[in-house]
Amino acid sequence: MEVPSLQGLGVEHGVLTKEKRQKKKGDDKSLKIGVPKEASEEERRVSISPTGVATIVATGHDVYVGEGAGDASNFTDLEYTEAGAIIAKSASELYSASDLIVKVGPPVEEEIALMHEKQVLISALHLGNTSPDSLNRLIDLGATAIGFEFIRDSDGSLPIVRMMHEIMGSMAIQIAARYLESGEGGKGVMLGGISGVPPSNVVILGAGMVGEWAARAALGFGAHVIVLDNDLGALRSLEHYLGRGITTAMATQQYISQALLTADVVVGAMMTAGQRAPVVVTEDMVASMRDGSVIVDTVIDQGGCIETSKPTTHSNPTFRRHGVIHYGVPNMPSNAARTATYALTNVLVPYVIKIGDAASINDALWTHVGLRNGTYVYRKHLTKKSLASMFGISHRDIELLIASGI
Repeated sequence: MEVPSLQGLGVEHGVLTKEKRQKKKGDDKSLKIGVPKEASEEERRVSISPTGVATIVATGHDVYVGEGAGDASNFTDLEYTEAGAIIAKSASELYSASDLIVKVGPPVEEEIALMHEKQVLISALHLGNTSPDSLNRLIDLGATAIGFEFIRDSDGSLPIVRMMHEIMGSMAIQIAARYLESGEGGKGVMLGGISGVPPSNVVILGAGMVGEWAARAALGFGAHVIVLDNDLGALRSLEHYLGRGITTAMATQQYISQALLTADVVVGAMMTAGQRAPVVVTEDMVASMRDGSVIVDTVIDQGGCIETSKPTTHSNPTFRRHGVIHYGVPNMPSNAARTATYALTNVLVPYVIKIGDAASINDALWTHVGLRNGTYVYRKHLTKKSLASMFGISHRDIELLIASGI
């Protein structure tokens, strides 16, 4: 249950206490920011909440919000209007009026068609579903495209990825618990044991942020938790924070195969930032699992780390393969839309203000390492080597492009 006063306090503390630049008399330079209604019906989040809009407007910038953009997250147009936003009646109106587009999902073809030259875009990229055509269209536009997955601050952290991964890890266990129930076609077991009945076995592949929060949630349910990863340091860190209640092992083919034989739940969380997820579970391994077991592949938006996984939707979230229930919804946090929107707001608003307060996007990227790291298309060039290798497109170094003033 949401406690409104606490939810609001979290956003206020995370965003609204930051210093604000008051708009000076004669200062006509303001950034026009567009927050569109997501084109996909599967996406329930909105990139910025009304309190975030109020913070941006207070710094002297204009915010256009698509009509009904916050409906699925339970934010009304009236709340946005009261926060100082201008409600755009159509997507075309919003895109044509905005210098910077801030959205959650990657732009679909219809949205790219609405973008104008040298527009700035901040959104997720979803490597598993990215096409060379969409990248080439952004390049041809001369757009500056910044991906959630790539924004890395000077301390090495990925702030937006971290926020979403905390949600994904916790949700993966909630989802698995539901699909283990008889009514959902599962084995009819609880995650946690009761007196005289042992708990379920939860195997988590990956000791990163998703894996950590999945382990926390599974331990909270009372499950027996095994975490596998190829990074011994990450496994040590997880044991340090979560105690010896979890079992850790190196993610070798032998250990993974053995763990899956008795697994009731498998959470796929193996990933490499900015690259396709490595496939660590083969179809033969899945075939060896017991009927009614559940797989939740949390990195399906990066291609998935389980060979039998494929993207599913909120309206049709699961399928069976070899008797095992597979859940592969790419945008899992969308089902916790309001919480996820607050989380996005806390991280995105400071970046938006940095762009708005800079003399140009060129200056903003040069000054702020997080934004620079996040840029994958800039001034008609692809700037990420990993994407260039994946799609066979040439790339240029972002710092050289900025320094050259192209």
